[in-house]
Amino acid sequence: MLNEEGYLLAAGKVLEYAFCGSRGSSGPVILLLHEGLGCCAMWKDFPRQLASACKLPVLSYSRAGYGRSEAAGLPWPVSYMHDEALVTLPAFLDAAGTAQVILVGHSDGASIASIYAGSPMGADIRGLVLMAPHFFVEDISLKSIIAARKLYDQGDLRRGLEKYHGLNTDEAFNGWNGAWLNPEFREWNITSCLAAIKAPVLGLQGADDEYGTSAQLEAMKQHCTAAVETHMLARCGHSPHRDQPEMSLKVIAKFVAQL
Repeated sequence: MLNEEGYLLAAGKVLEYAFCGSRGSSGPVILLLHEGLGCCAMWKDFPRQLASACKLPVLSYSRAGYGRSEAAGLPWPVSYMHDEALVTLPAFLDAAGTAQVILVGHSDGASIASIYAGSPMGADIRGLVLMAPHFFVEDISLKSIIAARKLYDQGDLRRGLEKYHGLNTDEAFNGWNGAWLNPEFREWNITSCLAAIKAPVLGLQGADDEYGTSAQLEAMKQHCTAAVETHMLARCGHSPHRDQPEMSLKVIAKFVAQL
């Protein structure tokens, strides 16, 4: 299995990417979209496991301001996820030469995937896997994001993130944290995007998710007009692929095989 790392220019930013699988495959490529504090390296072994389980190549990239990608610049606007979905993501797909894609997003990445899939540019995606998605702001989300601020300033969170983000560490945290805690962000809501999604959708969430409630998966079922499958995973927090890797891989692989 080929493992490749490199950089691509997309929307005026140099973005790092990681590829796992076989080049030249005639089938779709799975594209991973990371969480609000994530990057390529923070997926760890999940891309390889996913490529093996689904028998498809897996591509990931670090958004600007994350990992080894170019900085984005602070402060981030409250529209940062829309900007990523409607400007940078299409440019990255073009730069990567990816014609057929299955999007797998986690947290912020799931929101970005939903916005893109609900836009005219995302009409041709093959499928959508949303892990711990955010479609609107909940009190539990803000409470945990406020707690993360304290851990970053007074605890070990900054040190832990620095291993993955290096010089981007402060931007990655402050950009994400500042946007979510901006009073204007309280009204952020992307449920209107769900009705326009044409591809089948799989939703995964942990029963102990500290950043969201089952209302997010319920919104999927209520607003999506495409086929929807949801799973609430026991003994699982905000990261199904880390907390329940075997179950997550099994469910995703079955979903992908049916596309």
